[in-house]
Amino acid sequence: MISQKKHVYTLLLLLVFSLFASLFAQTETLDLTQKISIDPKVTIGEFDNGLRYYLRVNKKPEKRANFWLVVNAGAVLEDDDQQGLGHLAEHMAFNGTKHFEKQELIDYLESIGMRFGPEVNAYISFDETVYMLQVPTDSSHYVEKGFQILEDWAHLVSYQEEEIDKERGVVIEEWRLGQGADMRMLDKQLPILFKGSKYANRLPIGKKEIVENCDYETLKRFYREWYRPDLQAIIAVGDFDPEYIKGLIEKHFKNLPKIENPRKREVFLVPDHKETLYAIASDPEADRTSIGVYFKKEVEKDETLADLRRSFMEQLYNTMLNNRLDELRQQADPPFMFGYSAKGRFVRTKGMYFLGASVKEDGIERGLDALLTESSRVKKYGFNESELTRAKNSIAQEIRAC
Repeated sequence: MISQKKHVYTLLLLLVFSLFASLFAQTETLDLTQKISIDPKVTIGEFDNGLRYYLRVNKKPEKRANFWLVVNAGAVLEDDDQQGLGHLAEHMAFNGTKHFEKQELIDYLESIGMRFGPEVNAYISFDETVYMLQVPTDSSHYVEKGFQILEDWAHLVSYQEEEIDKERGVVIEEWRLGQGADMRMLDKQLPILFKGSKYANRLPIGKKEIVENCDYETLKRFYREWYRPDLQAIIAVGDFDPEYIKGLIEKHFKNLPKIENPRKREVFLVPDHKETLYAIASDPEADRTSIGVYFKKEVEKDETLADLRRSFMEQLYNTMLNNRLDELRQQADPPFMFGYSAKGRFVRTKGMYFLGASVKEDGIERGLDALLTESSRVKKYGFNESELTRAKNSIAQEIRAC
């Protein structure tokens, strides 16, 4: 997935670096309440059925384009009798559609040199499902076939019963392979981390017994209720004629039928709590000991220059603190093998700041103390000028290397 998006990521980094320099150099003259403008080279549109599309021409790599079908539906929307069926639905997209029976889709993609992973991929998370294609653009046939595949995934998956039964085993094998020590321990932690929310018991991998035994209609119900145009978007980035691509999007998606009386796409919150929650998880197959402290926070939007400036400052903060933690790691008797400071989120409705470390089996208390002590020291005394300069140079060098 990283290689697919590298050219897009590079453009974003160059834009970020330019804004990074201007925001810190001209703080006194900039109006930080100004809205962040959308790249004028991005074409955004929406059809009457609710489906949105986003186009961006990018000439590198030449004669290649990335197409995404994004579905605003993930594991959190599964009913109690569907846990794991969003994942099975994602698999079924490769096992027969209106225009590609059974194995034909895979056979076609492999016949034009597309490999699963780098050029063809899909995933489901808590909140969304995404399908990805990287298509050669030196042939209009390949491009048009690519959009036919996207349309088929959007609303024309066949769900033949024999194919469903075959794919159950594939998903269960993924479940089995994924149930290593890390996943078993994560299963014990997530109900604590997401306590009081639906996310606490909606891992995308689902439940083995449901995938194994669900009836066909229960699976089809997930696809029918959530794969619909008002919850879908098409993204196209690459070396192509934008008007030609826009025409293909209109051809394949403009007339997708609306769903009558659609089920509400709910948003699930993760509640705050006054007390400190904790989870202790162990497994006989675990090969390392880890500790982590999670600070829940509201999701912050990047809508204004002030928001963008804040995100840059957070990046600098984490870079400087991570440099300090790395220096601790290099001591003769370090408190941990490695430590880190980061910001992110596991789910759409709750942000996280976290401190973490990998420690020796008997070093939990010492490692945790080192993390919290260094964090408190920063809060009390801040960073020095040389640390800030080093962090800025490091980020700039990373951007230039892309």
